[in-house]
Amino acid sequence: MKLTVFDDSHFMKQALIEARHAAELGEVPVGAIVVFENQIIARAHNSTERMNDVTAHAEIIAITAAAEAMGSKYLKNCTLYVTLEPCVMCAGALAWAQVGRVVYGAQDDKSGYFRHGNLLHPKTKVALGVMQEECKQLMKDFFAARR
Repeated sequence: MKLTVFDDSHFMKQALIEARHAAELGEVPVGAIVVFENQIIARAHNSTERMNDVTAHAEIIAITAAAEAMGSKYLKNCTLYVTLEPCVMCAGALAWAQVGRVVYGAQDDKSGYFRHGNLLHPKTKVALGVMQEECKQLMKDFFAARR
């Protein structure tokens, strides 16, 4: 049996599917997935409006689902793909979960965590700008339609 190895853009496309689903539901279009050993173990999108919960960000929901799937609160060997740079709250949760790698698409100049310094776990690797234009355009289109 041949093992297929996917690249970051493959998984970011999956996160974009989640983000588009969020937009269809009237949520800010952010999607996240968690990958372990080349397999998606969790999918999520923003659900703050539906759940009436300011903490229901895609990353938080994905972390919770991944921890359940792994049977562990630590996600050291997992990668989180998210369409938008995590906020400070999500970066804190990613740090506590000790996620091994974070890959995000578009930067969030207003609310992104990195403007406050690297708040992730010291061992977490970061890749940014994966499918950045697609991720950024989805956010622009969503907010333009709301104006």
